[in-house]
Amino acid sequence: MAIETEKPSFGVLDDVKVVFAAVEEAAPRAADLMADWGADVTWLENTGAGDTVRDTKYLKQQERRNVRSVALDYFSDEGRKVLLDMLKDTDIFIEASKGGTYARHGLSDEVLFAANPKLVIVHVSGFGQTGAPEMVKRAAYDLTVMAYSGYMSQNGTPEQPMNPGPYAGDYFNSLMILSSSLAALHKVGRTGQGESIDLAMYETLLTMGQYYLVDYTNEGILWPRPGARNQNLCGIGEYKCKDGFIGLCLYGVSQNKYLLETIGLGHLWGTPEIPEDCSALWLSNPHAQEIEEHLEAYLATRSKHDVEKDFSDHRIAAQVVMEFPDLVKEEHLKERGDWLDWQTEDGDTFHGLGVFPKFQQTPGKVWRPMPKQGGDTRDVLAKLGYSDEEIDRLIADGVVKAQ
Repeated sequence: MAIETEKPSFGVLDDVKVVFAAVEEAAPRAADLMADWGADVTWLENTGAGDTVRDTKYLKQQERRNVRSVALDYFSDEGRKVLLDMLKDTDIFIEASKGGTYARHGLSDEVLFAANPKLVIVHVSGFGQTGAPEMVKRAAYDLTVMAYSGYMSQNGTPEQPMNPGPYAGDYFNSLMILSSSLAALHKVGRTGQGESIDLAMYETLLTMGQYYLVDYTNEGILWPRPGARNQNLCGIGEYKCKDGFIGLCLYGVSQNKYLLETIGLGHLWGTPEIPEDCSALWLSNPHAQEIEEHLEAYLATRSKHDVEKDFSDHRIAAQVVMEFPDLVKEEHLKERGDWLDWQTEDGDTFHGLGVFPKFQQTPGKVWRPMPKQGGDTRDVLAKLGYSDEEIDRLIADGVVKAQ
């Protein structure tokens, strides 16, 4: 199946051109979102095995749609020239590597800005471009930056920290890469001057974990890892019903009153410990353990869907914990058009997720499937002015790879 090479006009980022050089997961996902929103995105793969996402069976189709693939040895002498030619009319260039890698290979910010003074450069690394040398040069993955940032230490059971999955650290960083890139692009539009972003993945996770971190930095408070419950409040967390699990977030005066009455502890309402204006049932309350035990016993004998409806009707935030089989049958997702089918380059039908969020006036779309490694090399280089003979020579020299 031949796939389109000319991007149709659509989306809020229709006039934005993006090039990214990174393997799964954080930086490519940010570029994928921009591609879904209309940006013209080129994916730089190495000339060897390519992006490791190609080892996945289905994720690659979901997260590398709408992009072009150019396989390029961008650290070779000729490869650097090709990259700089590509960046001359690029708005955003995202690279993910250990701190200082591009500068050590002759692609410093000064060199990149010389090619395009209006370029937004996003350096994504685990530990930043500056700082302690042993940290700057350290390899990083989702799990290791989670461990370093203190985010992991806030999750799991009291006995053991656990990494939130799947790849939450990478996906948090995808959104930081996306937002900072577009913020810098706004600055370029206002001033005409480019910007370089030093995005250390662990720093994103510091900000994600700041809710309890600042309790420690200001007062030395170390909240325990909560397991399936909240560190501070009753009635918040994941609870077991007779037929599955439900997530509860209990907060509010009328909500607390109703819950206590429902689980057989209505007599506690209006007492000195739980006055009638009580909006939060703190774990420091002397009745906290009793409340949790009664709530667990109440839920254990009831259907999760019955509890969800009853609590929701009384303005208690309650939601059945959805499993994958539940999601694909859920009517709300169908009515919102969250699922989308498209054809892969091999002609197969891929069933995946649509474009989020939903821009009402200028919607995003899926206009092409994931390309083969280097599937767009010839087309992209030809549009940069390279002749067929020059492209053939670059292929023969191993500078680029093409299908």
